[in-house]
Order: sequence, then C-alpha cells, then structure tokens
Amino acid sequence: MSMALAQQLAAQSITAVAEGRNLQDTLSEIRAAHPDLSAQESGALQDIAYGVQRYAGSLRFMLAQMLNKPITHQPLESLLLAAMYQLHYTRNAPHAVVNEAVESIAKIGKGQFRSFANAILRRFLREREKLAATCKKDDVAKHNLPAWWIAYLQQHYPKHWHNITTALQAHPPMTLRVNRRHSNAEAYTEKLAEAGIQAKVLDEYAVKLAEALPVGRIPGFSDGLVSVQDFGAQKAAHLLNPKNGERILDACAAPGGKTGHLLELADCNITALDIDSVRLSRVESNLERLGFKNAKLICADAQNLDTWYDGEKFDAILADVPCTASGVARRNPDIKWLRRPGDAGKTARQQETLLDALWQTLTKNGRMLLATCSIFEEENSRQLQNFLNRHADAKCIETHVYLPNHHQDGFYYALIQKQ
Repeated sequence: MSMALAQQLAAQSITAVAEGRNLQDTLSEIRAAHPDLSAQESGALQDIAYGVQRYAGSLRFMLAQMLNKPITHQPLESLLLAAMYQLHYTRNAPHAVVNEAVESIAKIGKGQFRSFANAILRRFLREREKLAATCKKDDVAKHNLPAWWIAYLQQHYPKHWHNITTALQAHPPMTLRVNRRHSNAEAYTEKLAEAGIQAKVLDEYAVKLAEALPVGRIPGFSDGLVSVQDFGAQKAAHLLNPKNGERILDACAAPGGKTGHLLELADCNITALDIDSVRLSRVESNLERLGFKNAKLICADAQNLDTWYDGEKFDAILADVPCTASGVARRNPDIKWLRRPGDAGKTARQQETLLDALWQTLTKNGRMLLATCSIFEEENSRQLQNFLNRHADAKCIETHVYLPNHHQDGFYYALIQKQ
C-alpha cells in the first residue's frame, strides 16, 4: 500500500472541506479520479479523511501550539493535519508517517516547506502527550465542535450537552434492522454468533454490531434478512404505524431505509418520492433486496404538487424533511465544521414550504410524521409549533427527542393528525 498516496488524497479532502465542500462528495470525486486505488489505499484514505474531521478541533489546536504564526498555505496545513492524525490516532509506524508526509510536502512550494514540516512532525512525536493534555483547556479542542455549537447545546440541553458532545466525537455504531417477515433480533444474533460476529440485541428487531463490517460480510444482507439502519432512525416507521391497505407517502425517501421498514410492518401502498434520481435508484435497489416490488417510485420535488400529485389523498405521510443533519454529525464529521449558526433557521424556512404542501395531500384523520436527524430546535419543536399555528386542523399526538448516545444518532419526531 502507498501510504504517501493515501496521505496526499486525504489532504485534498481536508483542503476541500476547509473551502466549504462536502466530504462525502469530495471523496467520491477523488476515488473516481483514481480508479486504481487498492482496497487498502481506499480504506486508509477514508480513515484519515474522516478522522481529521472528527478530531479537527484538537488537531488544529495542537498544531497551533507548535507555531509562531498561523499557516497560510492550505495544502501544507492539510498534509500536516493528515500526518498528525495518523501519528496520534492510528497504529501506523511513526517514522513511515513522518517520512512520507515530509516527502509529499517537499513537492509543494518548491521544497521550501521540507525542513519546517520535518521539525513540526518530529516535535509532535516528542511532545504529543503534553500537547494532547493542553486540549482540555480549550473547549473547541476538548469537544471537537465549533464554539457556537457548544454554546447552543449548553443553552438548549443544559443537562445533556456534555453527553451529546461526547457522543458526537465517537465512532458511530453499526446497527441492523432485522426484517420481521423473516426473523427477529434474538434468532439473528445466534446466526451472527455462528459466523463469529459479536452483537447486542437492542429490541425485538434491532441488533448492534460490536464492530462495523462491510455489508458483504453480514449474514443474509443480500437476501433482505437485515438492513443497516440507525436505531434512532428505526423509530420512524413504528411511530407512523402503517396499516394494511393504507396509502402512504414517503416524502424525501432516499436512500430507502424507512420505506423498506414501513413495508416490513404492513402491506401498505407506498409512494416513495425523492428529488434526486440517483438517490431514488438506491431506494429501488434497497426495496428489491428486501423483496418489495409494488412501491411506486417518483422522482420529483415534493413541494411542487403539480409535478407529481394525482389528487388522491394519503392516509399517512412520512415527512423526513431536509435538515442540518446535526444529529448525525459523527457519521458525517465535516458537518461540524461546515454548518453556521444561522443554518438551522434557513432549513426550517425551507421545511415550512414542504410541510405545508404535503399537508394538502393528507386525508381527514390522516397522520403525518415530521422527522428530522437534527438536534437544533429551530428545525424541531419550534418548527412543530409554527406548523400548528398555521394549520387549525392540525393536532400533535406525540413528540420524541432522541439525543445522540452510544446506541443511536440524534432524531426528532412529531406525529401530527389532521382533524
């Protein structure tokens, strides 16, 4: 494996995020441009790219402690951060990490940064325990979150903010939803044990793996026996509580985890809607894997009823609306650094238009589940209250706030009935 290549490509992703670009999209582009990457190189690229974003607060803080003045050359800083992540959080041979990084840095800026990079990385190797200890004195470095985000959590979740920040730094759990039409969690856990895979039962149909695995190694995955779905995300279908024969709309359906779950729970007539044709194809492949062939898939903007709605009202709607995704930041750690204080308010205004449009397609006594993967109240409880104020025929039946912890990501659900 070429460590140098993994470092260099990961540094490209670090620079892209620093410039405001999405990490997942950037990595897709990098892999497309380097089709010859080995599985090991691709894995190392993923680990460094995600690892630097997960711990960017502490890594940048430790780097700053070793500098007389800030680095203004972004590619240089990105390569240093990539190497520091490897030295502090992986088992790569330190001398190899330093040597490869220094050689890569020597190729930028006509060699002027070689001795500087060598000195910085070797100093980090000598002093990293002391430098890591200083992170406890700085909130951004300690919690690996922007200062405004920490302040928001302290204000809105005074009893839980510390647990939330701890969870958002951790690696996300890998949770499976067992297809109840085939098995249950207890029986499936025995199947995993036979394959030498450790897992914990979370409820009757949910299993958490001790370690994340490629789906190809998960018994029965390709046959639709299980799906990968966060434990918090599994609550949505249960709350909507589909019944046999009901007409149900899954708005913003991609990638299809909740669509499949609804069909596992009941023989309902589902319309799965998504604005992105590529993402909608993932819904189709997920449903095919689960053995469901009767769902109606439509590529359209849900709020533009003229482009897709035929006038026949739905009994239930899953409104999994676009949001800041602040509740799933450990799965997409670049979110922590890309979001800005006003973003939740902006997405909340976009959600309003979508929710108002969907409400028109719901039958009397029908129910709509407002769902977000956010922990920002502008998109959740405040959004619900504003919706109830706008619609006299809307009644909230129940709400649930699921905060990130070792079992699940962060989600908000509000079940609303049409009077």
